[in-house]
Amino acid sequence: MNVTSHDVAQLAGVNQSTVSRALRGAPGISADTRRRVLEAAESLSYVPSDAGRALSTRRTGSIGILSGELTNPFYPELVEPIRESLLAAGYRPVLIPDSPDEPFDPDRWARGVFDGMILATAREGSHVAAGLRRHRIPFVFVNRAISGVEADRCVSDNLAGAESAARLLAELGHTQIAAIMGPNDTSTGEERDTGFREGLRRAGIGMPDDHVERGEFTFDVGYSAATRLVSRVSPTAIFCANDVLAFGATDALLESGASHKTMLVGYDDISSAKWRVYNLTTVHSDISRMARTAVELLLSRLAEPHLPYRTVTLDTSIVRRRLLRP
Repeated sequence: MNVTSHDVAQLAGVNQSTVSRALRGAPGISADTRRRVLEAAESLSYVPSDAGRALSTRRTGSIGILSGELTNPFYPELVEPIRESLLAAGYRPVLIPDSPDEPFDPDRWARGVFDGMILATAREGSHVAAGLRRHRIPFVFVNRAISGVEADRCVSDNLAGAESAARLLAELGHTQIAAIMGPNDTSTGEERDTGFREGLRRAGIGMPDDHVERGEFTFDVGYSAATRLVSRVSPTAIFCANDVLAFGATDALLESGASHKTMLVGYDDISSAKWRVYNLTTVHSDISRMARTAVELLLSRLAEPHLPYRTVTLDTSIVRRRLLRP
């Protein structure tokens, strides 16, 4: 005879609905109640049915994580603490890589599949947020956001972080400064561009248009952009709007022989930024804290759908590693 959640509820001395909530780690269940349910389930060798649970609770127990391409080392560092936090809360994380060539279609893949989604990548003009809202799937932005879309979000203080990078270069005496910016249809690309230019303006330093390159946040873009900048304007410093761009720029500077006279500054402070081959001065953003805060925001939204939307903006700091004066 199959053991049911009713049997577990009787043994634990709780309502049947409490069994489901306790087993999936839902908020509002006391530690003592959760312990009794878990002990009862274990003693009866009860295995919950995902299909039955979804029908009775209208929940699937799955959370989608929409991520940028995993060849970018930033995303594994962001996704892993998200995954760990969701598992600890009793949810099944489902990773969905997204790219401009194969964009995620919420009408096809999300309805009835996910209780909620964490959007770790987002571009202006994307229809993902609108599709999720149409299907009443709660979501939270992390690292990026889309202007005009009301939602919970946890982001780095991109304006202040990029401004601090400009301030550092000015303090070191650099005036021939160039930049490799990210795509302007992303909040990270646009805000870091704005913040860096504002920092230069406050320092009384100009940055002509031919000192700026822009592209996707990739190694190849960093390499090709730095190659062009070195041959065109010979900057003494280059700000890169993320660390991966700076890694590509490092290769270009080594190849051109300009690495000894050109300082690089990145953004994010991913783990490989401290490798000796890069030893990158960069803007530190607490990626793990950002990830875990995003999960907390989504779990709060699932528990209380009518809460006011919240934005959590994390402070940044400069990590000084390789410093060069002009």
